[in-house]
Amino acid sequence: MGRIISINISTQKGQKKHQIDFAVLKINHGIVGDAHAGDWHRQVSLLAVESVDKMRGKGVELHPGDFAENLTIEGIDLKNLKIGQQLKIGADAILEITQIGKECHNGCAIKQQVGDCVMPREGVFAKVIRSGEIKTGDQINFEI
Repeated sequence: MGRIISINISTQKGQKKHQIDFAVLKINHGIVGDAHAGDWHRQVSLLAVESVDKMRGKGVELHPGDFAENLTIEGIDLKNLKIGQQLKIGADAILEITQIGKECHNGCAIKQQVGDCVMPREGVFAKVIRSGEIKTGDQINFEI
């Protein structure tokens, strides 16, 4: 079991994401109001706060959303999830893991600053298979 540390969105692609207290996950869309939402396999991005802490250990000041992740979470080893695995968030929402890691684009400010970025290795992506409202602090459980 894990929990949401931060929910992060941006209204335009290429912008740093900002924190919000709650969001609506919409089936086959993603987070309502986020620029990266849409009918594709990477509707919602997740990154563990433990991964962010690794980068902080390299002397970088970081905040939730700095890796463009939608959900900063704790308590789940995201990089060891399996494609197709489902996560229930809050009372209703369910995400299905669609991708683990991603190809890094060389323009990433964090990679330029410290020579490394965890998102390509430890970030995961999911699609929304059941809609629901989520908020900071919500529990994340494995759906059976």
